[in-house]
Amino acid sequence: MRALVIGATGGIGAAITAQLQGDGWDVTGLSRSVDGFDVGNPASVERCMAAQEGPFDLIFVALGILAPLQSAPEKSLSAIKAEDMAAVYAVNAIGPALILRHAARLLPKDNRGVIATLSARVGSIGDNKIGGWYSYRASKAALNQIVHGAAIELGRSHKQSICVALHPGTVATSFTADYAGRHKTVEPQDAAKNLLTVIANLTPDNTGGFFDYAGQEIVW
Repeated sequence: MRALVIGATGGIGAAITAQLQGDGWDVTGLSRSVDGFDVGNPASVERCMAAQEGPFDLIFVALGILAPLQSAPEKSLSAIKAEDMAAVYAVNAIGPALILRHAARLLPKDNRGVIATLSARVGSIGDNKIGGWYSYRASKAALNQIVHGAAIELGRSHKQSICVALHPGTVATSFTADYAGRHKTVEPQDAAKNLLTVIANLTPDNTGGFFDYAGQEIVW
């Protein structure tokens, strides 16, 4: 079995890579630190993705930012800055969309193939009860729509493909360090096991869906 993990040196990406390798998978990793993969740079995404040769049984996209460096998620409308919102969208929505452009070429044509992208429960419009975090919430909602549309398109040519958005829970990484005290956290290794269990149980009927770490569907 072959996997491509994008964001392979991050907290969740590294744990996913280690778990897959421990299970005997052949894993190709892409990251900024090792491969110069800059998800916010379209030319970088194209260069790195074009160099990959499929098919991959699993493509796992473990990318995302809460806010640009030196900034924080907005607590109010008055805190919104156009440049910060654009930066968050570039990483959380546009970058994954550019990755998905290569999905049809890299997934198996006639066998099961999964592309899973990390999303977040706060990207659910129906689940939003407290507001705030405008850029992050909106970028993940945009990602969910991109994933859903990609699933429809892929399903026309790759009948056994599965394209989903996944919520990992609050994982104890540097990504969540400033906010983890408000939520129960899980270690990256446990999050990886949870997500890979969810992925293993998905069928083509689940494509286009938004699921949490326990396999429960999340409202859009």
